[in-house]
Amino acid sequence: MIKQNPKIAAINNNKDLESVIEANNKVIFVLYGTINTISDIVNTLKEAGKIVIINVDFIEGLSSREVSVDFICETTQADGIISSKAKLVKAASLKNTLALQRVFVTDSKSFRTIPKQLKNSQADIVDVQPGAAPKVLKWVQESVDVPIIASGLVCEEEDIQNALEAGAIGVSSTNRVIWY
Repeated sequence: MIKQNPKIAAINNNKDLESVIEANNKVIFVLYGTINTISDIVNTLKEAGKIVIINVDFIEGLSSREVSVDFICETTQADGIISSKAKLVKAASLKNTLALQRVFVTDSKSFRTIPKQLKNSQADIVDVQPGAAPKVLKWVQESVDVPIIASGLVCEEEDIQNALEAGAIGVSSTNRVIWY
């Protein structure tokens, strides 16, 4: 689904939620909410026919423990989770939920740890930040056995094209202008 719809809308608030309902984006990253609101956010997106992936690190009221993944899987219709925490990604993988490992490539040391992180988390996809660094995306793609998504600092259509050319299967952005 991501390869066919590589522009991923990442939403941060209810205004974004309203906007993305009308957008053509099929895959949505939810980067906000609380334990009280996340089910309603997901239901709204599912009713609009969207694939919903929740960043569990950003949901208020959830901890960085595996029970947070259990909560998302049991109380929402989410299609997957994103986390920078390997144990949460692994918990999603063990529940047969799409599991995305978010990694931040800030230097050569963080780059070299990516294969080990993915081995520990058993992620289906790696979400690489910053996404507007095509050279880094290419390095990551060449060093891992799972597909990559580019995220973070993706501000222009050119960033999307560069990321896709570097090997990303999808690109997420909170910039509404490039969702369409």
